Amino acid sequence: MAKSRVRPSSDIQPLSEFRANMAAYIDQVQDSGRPLVLTQNGRGAAVVLGVKQYEQICDEVELVRDLRTAEAQIAAGEGIAHSRARAQLKRRLK
Repeated sequence: MAKSRVRPSSDIQPLSEFRANMAAYIDQVQDSGRPLVLTQNGRGAAVVLGVKQYEQICDEVELVRDLRTAEAQIAAGEGIAHSRARAQLKRRLK
């Protein structure tokens, strides 16, 4: 996923401004690929993301969780040798 930095001049807006111009801000998020940070009373309140960006983030989080699980299993001695795993996969794919 390409990292798009938030541009404070255009990507941080008060919630009241977002409400008044919602369609334009949704277009901005989709066109720029950058998230929009909404503030309420001067503090961060929400982040608006495009669907593709949200899905990419979810996929990355899932991958990181799988890697952590695998590392924990290997550390606990629950892993198997590469050659054995490869042989098992070959049998399953036949």
